[in-house]
Amino acid sequence: MATKEATNGSNTTNGECKITRPPPTPSPLRFSKFFQANLRILVTGGAGFIGSHLVDKLMENEKNEVIVADNYFTGSKDNLKKWIGHPRFELIRHDVTEPLLVEVDQIYHLACPASPIFYKYNPVKTIKTNVMGTMNMLGLAKRVGARILLTSTSEVYGDPLEHPQTEEYWGNVNPIGVRSCYDEGKRVAETLMFDYHRQHGIEIRIARIFNTYGPRMNIDDGRVVSNFIAQALRGEPLTVQKPGTQTRSFCYVSDMVNGLIKLMEGPSTGPINIGNPGEFTMLELAENVKELINPEIELKMVENTPDDPRQRKPNITKAKEILGWEPKVTLREGLPLMEEDFRQRLAIPKKGAI
Repeated sequence: MATKEATNGSNTTNGECKITRPPPTPSPLRFSKFFQANLRILVTGGAGFIGSHLVDKLMENEKNEVIVADNYFTGSKDNLKKWIGHPRFELIRHDVTEPLLVEVDQIYHLACPASPIFYKYNPVKTIKTNVMGTMNMLGLAKRVGARILLTSTSEVYGDPLEHPQTEEYWGNVNPIGVRSCYDEGKRVAETLMFDYHRQHGIEIRIARIFNTYGPRMNIDDGRVVSNFIAQALRGEPLTVQKPGTQTRSFCYVSDMVNGLIKLMEGPSTGPINIGNPGEFTMLELAENVKELINPEIELKMVENTPDDPRQRKPNITKAKEILGWEPKVTLREGLPLMEEDFRQRLAIPKKGAI
């Protein structure tokens, strides 16, 4: 006896499911004549370093309403204090490993500890945030028809065999190392983004962000720029991990935020590298910080951490061509801005200052 198969936008052939489903429609609230804001935007991890700078930029547009969800594992309410109480701003204490029910048009999914000290302290929590947190945010995007941007990382390239790294490079990652909770967690998050995109028509954007620095970084968070500046201000030796020839590329936070917004508003799903292609060895960075803050301090070589990449430099051709984006702030311009912020928080005035 023949049965009539239900159709829901899928065609089934030889056991394979080909999805022809259009993207979900946005919340009807977006089209309401009584609704004043153009966009309701959710920023997960919005109390963190990059997240709070992103919130600042989004709030500059008077047509945006911004909702921040953060569990304060690495973020701080202090980073958002100027917006608390603002009618277009809302702050929710929430862990993204649990579902979140809000009506939004865009989701910037930044929630995840990005510093080795934090993600190694609780590696299981880190991978849960990357996997379950991303699934929850994708489920939210599917339900309300929102566009979602994931801040992935240059760590998906591992210790790269290709230099500089293009988006087509698949990476050289240790799946069982002490950094794997972060590296592999972000790789799985990217997989989830594209699976939801292909299967459910979700509008996705993936940014692979490279080393970023600037005001509001956690002091002594294990990342090299903040470590060097804090050590220099305290008059301590700058601890350079051996051999000192390993390289990084440093993007100032305002450039990073502009790149993320351009990606969200642009036509490409990504992944797209967002970072500064200016490449420095750790010894060169230490010398820059020493010259800028305290020429009298010493450099001290210490043992390296496992799986530390030897080279890191983004190829940003796609960002330039597709987004019209490239970084503007040089390391020599950005370091003094970060020094000033750290001086205030550590209460260390400049010599000769009253």
